[in-house]
Amino acid sequence: MTTTLARPGGGTSTEPAPRPALTRLGPGRTLAELVLGTVAAVVFSLVLQFGSNKLGVDPGTYVPDALVNLAVAVIVVVLFGSLAYSGAARWPLWVRLGGSWAALTALSTLLLAIPLQGTRFFLGGSSVDNTFRLQYLERLTETAGLGDVNYHGLAAYYPGGWFWLGGRFANLLGLEGWAAYKPYSITWAAVSGVVAFVLWSLVVRRRMALLASVATVLAGFVALAPEEPYAWPTTAWLPPVMLLAWHALRSRERVPAWTLLLIGIYLGFSAVTYTLHVAYGVAAVVVLALVALALDVRAGQQPWPVVRRLLLRLVVIGVVTAALALITWGPFILAGGLGKPNVAAHFLPEISAYFPMPFTSANAFGVLCLAGLVWLVLRARRDPVALVMLVLTALSYAWFALSNLALLVRTTLLSFRFIVTVDVVLAVAGVFALVELVRVLPRLIGRVRPVRTVAFALAVLGAVSVSQTIVGTTMKDSVDTAESDYYPDGWTASFGHDPEQDGYWTPELISTIAELTGRPPTGNIVFSAHDRLLSFEPYWGFQQTTPHYANPLAGYTQRNDEIRSWATARDSADLLARLRSNPHEAPNVFVLRRADDGKLLAPVVSDTFPRAVPIRVDEVEFAPELFSAPEFERRDVGPFTVIVDSSAPPIS
Repeated sequence: MTTTLARPGGGTSTEPAPRPALTRLGPGRTLAELVLGTVAAVVFSLVLQFGSNKLGVDPGTYVPDALVNLAVAVIVVVLFGSLAYSGAARWPLWVRLGGSWAALTALSTLLLAIPLQGTRFFLGGSSVDNTFRLQYLERLTETAGLGDVNYHGLAAYYPGGWFWLGGRFANLLGLEGWAAYKPYSITWAAVSGVVAFVLWSLVVRRRMALLASVATVLAGFVALAPEEPYAWPTTAWLPPVMLLAWHALRSRERVPAWTLLLIGIYLGFSAVTYTLHVAYGVAAVVVLALVALALDVRAGQQPWPVVRRLLLRLVVIGVVTAALALITWGPFILAGGLGKPNVAAHFLPEISAYFPMPFTSANAFGVLCLAGLVWLVLRARRDPVALVMLVLTALSYAWFALSNLALLVRTTLLSFRFIVTVDVVLAVAGVFALVELVRVLPRLIGRVRPVRTVAFALAVLGAVSVSQTIVGTTMKDSVDTAESDYYPDGWTASFGHDPEQDGYWTPELISTIAELTGRPPTGNIVFSAHDRLLSFEPYWGFQQTTPHYANPLAGYTQRNDEIRSWATARDSADLLARLRSNPHEAPNVFVLRRADDGKLLAPVVSDTFPRAVPIRVDEVEFAPELFSAPEFERRDVGPFTVIVDSSAPPIS
């Protein structure tokens, strides 16, 4: 690129124009905004959560819906109004930044905190996957070590970075792990939006960064991404980080080391929080590097110098990523975990069998995504934002295709986890498309004010429409579950206290185990027919609830065989002998379910992929006589029987 400059004595000369900076913010400003923005989001989110919890509205009314819809309407009116006001550019920087952080924090926090104000549980309560998540946070609240969520003495398999920070959060607030999960998850949702704004500010103008961040938050909630709170941050931050990576890979000059470091930190953070996202992120960076190589060679550059330049930058990013990944993955790898059978990807829900098509929905969000798709296709050759977003969209659909192809070898790539990625990318692209349209229309019709007025009105109405769909439809079932699941005190948020429900008996089970064993919770290995029990106390489990969350080092199938073997023991002495000779640390506590005929039942869960419900639960029957030896102490608790092996050695 050149520019014509005037000579001092007349005439002109042609000289290279100054190249634009790789980022719009320097390293010091970026670090300061990331730190200050995160702190502000945490503090303000906790204040808003405290206020929301004080509303005191009992479950079973539409009052929370009305309040959150009002709150969102106020937020977007103020936010979009400030963006439309031309004088806002003259406000002090701290006002503009603080206002942006506050708006994004309030939007994410209140969309969760107000609907959930009547319960101590987060979205989904203690059901399904939350049984595992509460168990993990309970574990890492009890200890600062990165041990396995369930199995004693094993290196952690599931990345524990997010849960480890959650444990420190719980310790700081003096909460049990299960009770900290809700405020911690909501706080992370708030932080995700603010950090996304800072990252977008690196690569686009502030106003566009704010609009892109608002679209990111709303798109994430449409796909209910915050329900998996440790995966949502790296999805929200993906587009701006990949745009930064594109600028770094395309630059023909020296790239500031801190930009490569930031990209590596993002990928490393993904590795210690959500494995699937580091795989996707690495794939995205590699694809962008290949596109950069193709464009540079097409422009006339020699291939090998370009390859060398790209490889050096990829190596720096890779080293930082690997160094951070080893924090959680190092012990597991050293223990030989990579060579063990793993069924974590054996899950094919209905939504994973169909390619995501958010742009076909006949609502405001669908229109936004459709506008984004059209803009990506039309602008990809000229606009780096559109190019990167188009690559991410194409990669997401390719991931779906490869995941379906992987069914031929009886596994998947868990493609449904990237539905939210498609939603976020297309929604943000839609914002860029509509902003460009608003800039072009005044030149076509010759009037500016009517276009801005209509754009403001449509933006507010569209955002409110999307948020109302989120509150009234998307989150409704998850909120209802949070209000109806049982706390460890035997009550629900909606005042349920039914002896016919397993949760009613949780407190008595906990107290019985403590009384019969005389050990702290972490001193017990429990084999339980009540899966929620381990979500509320940091017991070690003999067997994980489902094989998909089980540590490959644990020998899940072998443990199932051992359970079946115990049930076939000849008598009580034989059972004790089998427990003592067990290749894995045997349980010292059994929580079994009593059948009508007096038999004691224990669940054994097996993988049945690719069935829609990929597990089969078999009830293994134990004859009560097997626990008649004096070494066993037994007490009936509701529909359960607690049996403690008092002769079991302390766990090492």
